[in-house]
Amino acid sequence: MKYSEAREGRTFIIRLEDGEIVHEKLEQFAREHAVERATVIAVGGADKGSILVVGPEEGHVKPVSIMTHELYEAHEITGSGTIFPDEEGNPVLHMHMACGREENTVTGCIRKGVKVWLVMEVIMTELLGNGARRKTEPETGFKLLEP
Repeated sequence: MKYSEAREGRTFIIRLEDGEIVHEKLEQFAREHAVERATVIAVGGADKGSILVVGPEEGHVKPVSIMTHELYEAHEITGSGTIFPDEEGNPVLHMHMACGREENTVTGCIRKGVKVWLVMEVIMTELLGNGARRKTEPETGFKLLEP
């Protein structure tokens, strides 16, 4: 385990609009408001055609071959994640969502593009006094958190 400590800064209440791509809009918001590190929670709807990363095809095999799932219709969602800068200082959102419709639920990472259906409510809480960042791990190509 690796860890560091941070304190809470500003809290933003954000409404994403129909058709917006979640990670693109939240990373843009972070850049425009000088949010380098944050926690993020969301509730709302994800539209048909949204794509989730739902796991590696095989456990600990490298290179990692990811599996994706495309939503077949609008789904209710709840999600949580973090924003930390990459090696170039760009804010990178890592967020997982549980997306449900009727009795079916799928959970995964939103990095491939989740599109808002109607509205998504987001609370972004800034983290201050911390130097954590995402560094590219050569074996997987993933930008992993270095606290």
